[in-house]
Amino acid sequence: MPPKVVVICGPTASGKTALGVELARVLGGEVVSADSMQIYRGMDIGTAKPTREERGGIPHHMLDVADPREDFSVARYVEQAQACVEDIRNRGKVPLIVGGTGLYIDSLLSGRSFAAFSGEIRSRLQQRAAKEGILPLFEELKTIDPQRAGRLSPGDEKRILRGLEVYYETGKTLTRHDEESRALPPRYEGITIVLNYANRADLWKRIGRRVDEMAEQGLAEEVRTLLDQGVSPSATAMQAIGYKELTAALRGEASMQDALELVKLRTRQYAKRQVTWFRRRKDSFWYEWDSFPNLSRCLQSSTEFIHAHGIG
Repeated sequence: MPPKVVVICGPTASGKTALGVELARVLGGEVVSADSMQIYRGMDIGTAKPTREERGGIPHHMLDVADPREDFSVARYVEQAQACVEDIRNRGKVPLIVGGTGLYIDSLLSGRSFAAFSGEIRSRLQQRAAKEGILPLFEELKTIDPQRAGRLSPGDEKRILRGLEVYYETGKTLTRHDEESRALPPRYEGITIVLNYANRADLWKRIGRRVDEMAEQGLAEEVRTLLDQGVSPSATAMQAIGYKELTAALRGEASMQDALELVKLRTRQYAKRQVTWFRRRKDSFWYEWDSFPNLSRCLQSSTEFIHAHGIG
């Protein structure tokens, strides 16, 4: 049987950080973040990265591990997060995977391996796309890996290039690579708690308040600082909700108020996608907050669930 780890996930603004800290205190554990944007240094306000006070003395791993100028792949996340988990386990503590990026969580728990990536072929493919457009490359992918191409839109440049890159790097299609990876045993068994709100309107209010708080804390200044430091508006990090919209506002392409309202809308849309993703996880314990969240009650129920699965 694979080693067990605790997973706390759910949509944005659902209270994952607070529960993770309290459970780590009860279980004698440490937190491994599973947030695709909290990995970037200098992106604190807009990603709701837990402050030192919010971490409550509990060690948090996989925060501030990348420069916002660089792309950070799922493969790299798994490699580094697995090293953190193993270190925590070797010291006799309980790893708690806490975050809302479902792809990161699923990839860490699964036994999936990742295709090689040299960067040279990606660069050549990007040059071709800039010169020829993406459609010829899409047609090429349809010939090489029709199953993968059939799942993509003709304009999905990122995934089209990835499909071609994997084939030219490894000699295997991405479809075959995924099939082989899925046959591998899981890396960890995730004892999973999913947080949500019983009434969606309460989550929407929570998201609205959080965005307003981010604005008051200086989100616009944080975005401006990143741009002044030379982070490209097209960088992966700057596509995060909050950063992309405020970049447009700072350029004068929208008012700051309109940008913040768009951040709220896109955050709500993202939260809906997160809930849909996590509903696919079987055997999870769903805890839905009332209008007035009771952390102590949630902590008790979550602890009982975790103990029943042999942890702690």
